Amino acid sequence: MKILIRLPNWLGDVVMSTSFVTAVKQLYPDAQIDVIIKQELKSIAALIPGISNIYPFAKQEFKGLSGVYRFGKVLRNQRYDIYFNLPPSLSSAVMAFATGAKKRVGFGSEGGFFLLTKACKRPKGVHRVREYIALLEQFTGQPIPSEPVKIIAHPLFNEPRQLLVNFNSEAESRRMPVDKGITLLNLLLSTFADITIGMIGALKDAAHVNAIVAGVDNQDRIINHAGQTSLSNLASLMAGTAALLTVDSGPAHLANSVGLPVVVLFGAGNEHNTEPFNLDDMTVIRANQLSCEPCVRNTCKLYGKPKCMQLLNETKIIEALSKYLNHA
Repeated sequence: MKILIRLPNWLGDVVMSTSFVTAVKQLYPDAQIDVIIKQELKSIAALIPGISNIYPFAKQEFKGLSGVYRFGKVLRNQRYDIYFNLPPSLSSAVMAFATGAKKRVGFGSEGGFFLLTKACKRPKGVHRVREYIALLEQFTGQPIPSEPVKIIAHPLFNEPRQLLVNFNSEAESRRMPVDKGITLLNLLLSTFADITIGMIGALKDAAHVNAIVAGVDNQDRIINHAGQTSLSNLASLMAGTAALLTVDSGPAHLANSVGLPVVVLFGAGNEHNTEPFNLDDMTVIRANQLSCEPCVRNTCKLYGKPKCMQLLNETKIIEALSKYLNHA
């Protein structure tokens, strides 16, 4: 049997889909499992256990619905038995149809249901991991347990006194404001006298990270990794450090999947849907002082700068990190 899985389009969602990949492997232990993934995330797919072939997809090269159809058609000669379509989009359903897979299973969203042989209902009010597993449950007609999310990464180095910090997010409403970020870093450096802080982020995040670091008192204890690491190297960096302090974004899930303790600061995001899935060494903190929390918007319509992030309790953050930094 040959199975093709179209993985999601965002780092955090890809990590959360690893539980689905594990479940497919357990259901079909002798099957060949291949994946399609966005070009920018292909290095992460290589770290997911149980995958045979990876097909990177670049939207710039295959534009529009005609482009995704051309991409899918290239895979038609592979003769896949099952195609699991995780993104709930019309374009990904078109890609599924173009592959000619015998069974095409996905969520019947955005009008793509007629391109699937099994259009499933996307459950509401559950964790994203359970959303993906629900696809498998509706296809098989049986309950499927959710395995832990898992990425295999080997440490680049062993730095037990380095705290990684991620203050970046695609959504402005989940990004740490510069002034609050400066306050938190100064507090961390004064509270934990023998740690270094490793700032992480993509190249596009570098300006935001640099603005925060510029306001910190002890910059000699900060290592700025922003824009300096690939995703696979970031996973390896995480595997060798003490903990991660992060906003609600992809690196929170990546750290959680490699076994790094994570403290996640939530504002606009809904933790019941997108908090890191593995509960060991994971803490969620939110201000919970505003009636609009969580708004699940990409921008803050009421305050401009996300007040839910400004109101985060600094004492709670220090207490949560103390479990990992005082004993590292």
